Amino acid sequence: MLEAHYATADDIDAAMKVGCGYPMGPFELLDVVGLDVSLAIERELYTEFREPGFAPAPLLEHLVTAGYLGRKTGRGFRDYAGR
Repeated sequence: MLEAHYATADDIDAAMKVGCGYPMGPFELLDVVGLDVSLAIERELYTEFREPGFAPAPLLEHLVTAGYLGRKTGRGFRDYAGR
């Protein structure tokens, strides 16, 4: 949904928190875990199972390549530099 511009990361996170009762949304969680860690996990799952659903998202690969790894670098799906 984010890559197709149907919703923003904030909108998706809010929907998952309010609609599903999760303590944090998927993009918040990715920023906490680390985009590089998430990408490595997705690559391993895809290599092992060759299921299209496990293939890493192009946006995730782009962010990691750009050095945006989440909170640990100050930027991921959100900018944490001012926080």
